[in-house]
Amino acid sequence: MIIRNVKIFSEDKTFVPGEIAVCGGKFAPVRSGDNEVVDGGGCFMIPGLVDIHFHGCMGDDFCDADEEAIRRMAEYEASVGVTSICPATMTLPEEELHDIMRTAGRYRGESGAKLVGINMEGPFISEKKKGAQAADHIRKCDAALFGKLQEESGGLIRLVDIAPENDGALEFIREMKDGVVVSIAHTVADYDTAARALEAGASHVTHLYNAMPPLNHREPGVIGAARDDENCHVELICDGIHIHPSVVRATFAMFGAERIILISDSMRATGLTDGKYTLGGQDVYVKGALATLADGTIAGSATNLMDCLRTAVQKMGIPLEDAVACASANPAKEIGIYDRCGSISEGKDADFVLLDRDLSVKAVYIGGRKQ
Repeated sequence: MIIRNVKIFSEDKTFVPGEIAVCGGKFAPVRSGDNEVVDGGGCFMIPGLVDIHFHGCMGDDFCDADEEAIRRMAEYEASVGVTSICPATMTLPEEELHDIMRTAGRYRGESGAKLVGINMEGPFISEKKKGAQAADHIRKCDAALFGKLQEESGGLIRLVDIAPENDGALEFIREMKDGVVVSIAHTVADYDTAARALEAGASHVTHLYNAMPPLNHREPGVIGAARDDENCHVELICDGIHIHPSVVRATFAMFGAERIILISDSMRATGLTDGKYTLGGQDVYVKGALATLADGTIAGSATNLMDCLRTAVQKMGIPLEDAVACASANPAKEIGIYDRCGSISEGKDADFVLLDRDLSVKAVYIGGRKQ
């Protein structure tokens, strides 16, 4: 198959008019004799998006520990242009975490987005910045527990989130950093504590600005420490609720697009109507894009990653080229799957999306197959 008449998003973050072939589910050089030609109609051709932090959609949640729920989530994500998913857990009872990991380890998806990892968000967090996490199940970093969960998942855990101020956190980071991305999350850490965690091997910050102290000119906290460590990458939720557009623009100026990863942090209400839902065993009330607990605490988002990308570009002034890279190549690199997805490159899986001038999805392909 040849896809012609498209503006292809290249590895150097530019759009280049041209054509590309798909053979055996992979991107390939264009050769004469290909018997199927797809006219892209002048669309933008971008890599399939990679969401490394979301909880659910369409009434389902990854923590339901249900293979059919994962499949439904994967099919919805594919429909909106997210072709690789790394869903997140919550702070839950230990046995529920085991069930979730065993379920993910058994999952063999044949349709929809590819399950490429797990983001273990909790239980190693701070009660003071728990957000929508359940305080009753918070615990100290536990390497043995993490190892067991990783084994049950079949090695799927790609990120583990911790509060570095907790007892044993630095030792946990040093022990785990070579096998998983350690992320600073749900924390009250000051600058020095966060800097020590980054020096020990943490390299990621979960939903920057949310569930952490604010950036202050005398107390820069986690945000300042992350800015000063060039090896640290940060997540941004660009749903128009979690972070003000001015702060999003300032973050791109501070960190540079190469260190930013767009995420959705979406929960089970995503794709559905306003109403009452649950997240991590707690009731969540959704109105428009806003999802909150009963006390008003923001509880994830009700916006998928493609909509976050559009919001970043159309309402926040982020260049399309930067937004695409931050939602595809950057997350793929962060969790170690850039060798197979995240860019339109020969030999990689043919996961791509065609967008029109208004950034509406016109077509989604996974492994060269139209969804």
